[in-house]
Amino acid sequence: MRVLIVDDHPIIVAGCSAMLAGEGDIEVADARDAETGLAAFLAQKPDVTVVDIAMPGLSGLELTRRILESDPAARIVVFSMNDDPIFAARAIEAGAKGYVTKNDDPYLLLKAVREVAEGGVFLMPKIANQLAFEKSGSAVSPLSALTGRELEILRMLGAGLGMAEIAEATQVSYKTIANSCSIMKRKLGARTPMELMKIALEQKLA
Repeated sequence: MRVLIVDDHPIIVAGCSAMLAGEGDIEVADARDAETGLAAFLAQKPDVTVVDIAMPGLSGLELTRRILESDPAARIVVFSMNDDPIFAARAIEAGAKGYVTKNDDPYLLLKAVREVAEGGVFLMPKIANQLAFEKSGSAVSPLSALTGRELEILRMLGAGLGMAEIAEATQVSYKTIANSCSIMKRKLGARTPMELMKIALEQKLA
């Protein structure tokens, strides 16, 4: 089995690579950002791609969408620091087949990789339960009203990028980003881009 890890944290990449390669039947390659990750995917065609959400430039959600545009059969596991269930929901909407948080047992990642490689899906019970409560209205995240693209823009604002930089990174027009920011301000009750940035930092998106 060939696994591609796309993550900008060298220690995490080294640890995950060692764990997966230690299985004997898994070959591991890695990339440190979305752009090189997409190039590596296209060149190597791995059986499973493990993607972090928060990376320099494009996020793992956007990378997931772009990989699936190039290969609808791609099998992707999102591996994130963020345990807010809304991120799992957006990852699934983007086309990921698994979602694992870095705060849990690392062997859950191995389990997710194997299940997704076999054509299955993997979502930790804790997050699955939280998503069920989200749908019932019992516990609503302040980010639940945002689309995946809006989450991506909010994360970039939190990282200090301006709207022109975000437009360039996401390959859309400045007007599109400005309109998205206006929509997010209404959804989140923010008045200025600075308040959006504050929300992004409070929600640990950046």
